[in-house]
Amino acid sequence: MKTMLAARRVRSRVFFVSAAIILVTMLARCALSGFVWTAVEATVRVQLSWIASFVLLGVGVGSGHMKSGTPGLLSGLVCLVCMTQLTLLTGGTESPYLVTLVSVPLLVSMFTPNARLPTLVSLVAMMGAILLINHFAGIPPRGFLPQMLSYGAIGSIGLYAGRSYRKLRQAEQLAQEERLQALERLAESERLRRHAESERADMERLMMVGQLAAGVAHEVNNPLAFVKSNLHYLQHALTSTDRPTDVEELHELLDETRQGVLRIQRIITELRQYSHPMGAPEQEGSPRQAMEEARRLALSRLHSRSEVVLDLSEELPNVRLGQRHLMQVLLNLLLHAAQTLEEAEPERPARILLKAWRTARDVQVVVEDDGPGIPQDVLPRLFDPFFSPPYSTRGVGLGLALCREYVLRVGGTLSVENRPEGGTRFILTLNQSSAPPSPSQET
Repeated sequence: MKTMLAARRVRSRVFFVSAAIILVTMLARCALSGFVWTAVEATVRVQLSWIASFVLLGVGVGSGHMKSGTPGLLSGLVCLVCMTQLTLLTGGTESPYLVTLVSVPLLVSMFTPNARLPTLVSLVAMMGAILLINHFAGIPPRGFLPQMLSYGAIGSIGLYAGRSYRKLRQAEQLAQEERLQALERLAESERLRRHAESERADMERLMMVGQLAAGVAHEVNNPLAFVKSNLHYLQHALTSTDRPTDVEELHELLDETRQGVLRIQRIITELRQYSHPMGAPEQEGSPRQAMEEARRLALSRLHSRSEVVLDLSEELPNVRLGQRHLMQVLLNLLLHAAQTLEEAEPERPARILLKAWRTARDVQVVVEDDGPGIPQDVLPRLFDPFFSPPYSTRGVGLGLALCREYVLRVGGTLSVENRPEGGTRFILTLNQSSAPPSPSQET
């Protein structure tokens, strides 16, 4: 609706501007004649009629009471009638208005570029007006035939120009429609993509929940099985009168049961820590102290054939990970490396290298072993909660998943890869506590 109103305003303005130009031209001719009324009376009356007709056409177009092709057709007829009268009043074939009469089809094509009929009618009428003027001037047909051909060619150019404009306008409209259709297809494609991504994210969340539930069930069922078995045996032993009760054996059963309950409790605690951080986080930690403490604790749990070697640079600044969590991460990495070495066949002395150095913004910590390495299909899933690698009989529980979660929360990274010469390499990167937060942490 707004587009139609704007188009009507533009078309009506063309008539008003044309009327103003005719008025200025009339006043200029009056000034050149010294404003002698008898000299310009006839032409002024024609020009005033011309101006009034254009004003009425402008009002009619602006109000929307005229059909689209009618204003152009009427304007062409008005121009032809007025120009023919002016030409006859000012000398006929010698009139200065004769050239202007030839331009009427061009003017009409300008007023009605979207319609061909008004331009065609004005061309035929212009040729008739030229014929009439030459007839009144007494010029034989052979004398004004070349003139008619020239004027007809000029009018035909106006007709062809209007046709070209219409084709160009149609091409622009078609291109605009194609652009709109392309935008609609793009919007629909984007909507479908977002919907697919949302569904995929939901499926991934469901799969993650399923894997987590399966892992929790597996980890809890193991200690729960022997707790249940021990309780059943205790019940049978306490109610049986066939043989005396061995107190020492009962103490062993109770101790095993307590260990199973503690194992279940630890699983629940790790699961809670994985989903929500416990308490206020520590601000920073010392890599040197954490590495030395993790090495000491790891050696106390490893067999005597395992060796943990420290390789530390002289200056190791504090990092943006609390001391307790930092030591827990390093200990888990050492124990995982030791586990892969202990379960390797054939048995051989194990060597684990724990080294660290500083960079411009970070501290790099690497845990390397000389074992058989990790299968390539296992590497992407090693940090998944409760994922059990095929080379391990004990699984990793939430240990490595918690390690990566702790590191990611402070803007660090934790990755794993196989060494080209054999063995596994864990790479831990943590921001220095004195350095600005890394981009990963800021986001």
